[in-house]
Amino acid sequence: MKIGIVGSGSWATALAKLLTDNQVEIYWWFRNTPAMEHFQQRGHNPTYLSKSFFDLSRITFSDSLPFVAQNADILLLATPSAYLQQALEILPTDSLDQKLIISAVKGILPEKTELISDYLQRTFNIPLERVYTILGPCHAEEVASEKLSYLTFSGLDPVMCRKLSDLFETPYLNTRVNHDVIGVQYAAVMKNIYALGAGMAHGLDYGDNFLSVFIANAASEMVAFLQKITACRHLPETPDYASSVYLGDLLVTCYSLYSRNRMFGTMIGKGYSVKAAQLELGMVAEGYNASKCIYDLNRQLAMQLPIAGTIYRILWEGMPAEKGFLALEGILN
Repeated sequence: MKIGIVGSGSWATALAKLLTDNQVEIYWWFRNTPAMEHFQQRGHNPTYLSKSFFDLSRITFSDSLPFVAQNADILLLATPSAYLQQALEILPTDSLDQKLIISAVKGILPEKTELISDYLQRTFNIPLERVYTILGPCHAEEVASEKLSYLTFSGLDPVMCRKLSDLFETPYLNTRVNHDVIGVQYAAVMKNIYALGAGMAHGLDYGDNFLSVFIANAASEMVAFLQKITACRHLPETPDYASSVYLGDLLVTCYSLYSRNRMFGTMIGKGYSVKAAQLELGMVAEGYNASKCIYDLNRQLAMQLPIAGTIYRILWEGMPAEKGFLALEGILN
């Protein structure tokens, strides 16, 4: 199978490393032509994970997304959610017919507050049966340095899901499969929001004792949200929410120093404005847009989401972080 990769950031680069280490042929789309040319000449991404070198014989680079889509059997989406729609809108609506799509996007499309799978169905008429996801507690930096990591592949067809996961499995990357393709996407969105809150708590000088209580309550809030979404979409509720793709991803995103959402939240807790934090970070913190998307979605669900709601109000309504967390102190269990 030939895999086309959409995106050239750290996560896309880490996934490309897994595939080329397994001798999979890839077509790789770069928006940034100079960066692509540097990669072709030097064998590594000049901007992200630059210490990882690649077997270039396995890679066909292109700055034309239609070319990549045409030549690939599977399209792997690995761009920040805020930029995905802009990237894909140049493709003809029939260009993805009969292709499998793997989404490695840990976010939600902010324009219409919709999951990647819902966007693909609405725009390209791709049924959910042809959409798979790669999610879990897996920082790109640790994959690049070959530290043991775990990824979960989700899809409705368990046989194909396992075949796809085998393309990525290496001695340093273990893969798991489940069928909760909708729930894992929402879990990835929610954990980014809570990681912003964990960072805010750190920036406000709360200690590890409080942070453990905060994350435990965030996990409970996330599970309640996933159960409600599952019921609203009439999906079978069978996943183990304590597994790595749910709880594990929440924990690593809240605790890890690699977490850009935690870093962003820390700056907000220290008194940075949203704009200043965005400029300082220099990367996309998915939880920022996600917090507004989940707030808007919850207008229909009418759920009690005090933690996610507080983070939204701090980021989007100008509530001081100190005030928001003072209110949370009284309701956490």
